[in-house]
Amino acid sequence: MSDRRSSSYALAYWALRALPHLLLLLALLPVWELAVSTGFITSILVPPPSEIIASIWELYVLDGTIYPHFLITLTETVAGFAIGAAVAITLAVCSALSETFKRYVSPYAIVLNVTPGIALTPVVIAWFGYGMGSKVALAAIISFFPIFVNALTGLLQVDRDSEEMFRSLGASDRQAFLKLRVPASLPLVFAGLKIGLTTALIGAVVAEFAQATAGVGVLMNRFSFQLDMGSSIATLLSMTLIGLLLFYAMEFLDDRVVFWRREGRRSVVSRARARRWAAKFGGHESPETEAASSK
Repeated sequence: MSDRRSSSYALAYWALRALPHLLLLLALLPVWELAVSTGFITSILVPPPSEIIASIWELYVLDGTIYPHFLITLTETVAGFAIGAAVAITLAVCSALSETFKRYVSPYAIVLNVTPGIALTPVVIAWFGYGMGSKVALAAIISFFPIFVNALTGLLQVDRDSEEMFRSLGASDRQAFLKLRVPASLPLVFAGLKIGLTTALIGAVVAEFAQATAGVGVLMNRFSFQLDMGSSIATLLSMTLIGLLLFYAMEFLDDRVVFWRREGRRSVVSRARARRWAAKFGGHESPETEAASSK
């Protein structure tokens, strides 16, 4: 019951935070519509909200044109992000464990980062072809660096007092790495994953702009060439929707994994563990719960 109440409070909190932005948008839309209808803003450049809403209705409800393109771009982004994150975290772990490995890998990672992703697009397409492979590859390349840097920084930032305590208790290098350095690095790792996930979307869409037969980027190019700006902006909002879905999915995972950073989530996990402990040991509380209740 208390967990459900905490979730209700969280939803109410986010609803209250979103309310001012929603009210501002509702106040802006009539002004925008009036500015276009009176000719103050050229409709060819900026379509009225009514046209954008009609295009959204057509793309999502009447024709359903957006769904296959939406799914293709989402698949390219997630696949590229998964590959980039796997490579980045693996190299970050190896660099954290070996100074020699770090000295040889870091310069190449920096060179890859300072090279503009859009400049790599023709080369990536030449290597991987015009299909989904080139989009996944570019998404992986662009998402690699922020994940690598954040993961490596988190693994190298170790609290010396905690490390000395681990050593005094007889912890091995492996135990100190897995039980101390990895958990301590998770906040920075997830920060890098959030950035990498959004940059993976940029890489996939840029590759679609360059050469593709399907995807949200292709659909937006098509509408732009037809000067159908209402549908073009509706497609752009679909890209935003993909980014929001991916970002908040990673935010949800961050909230579940790195739960100790948030007081409310830490309390929920603590109560859940206390219930499991009580069920396992016949109603007796865990030592941590007893200590917390005695304070």
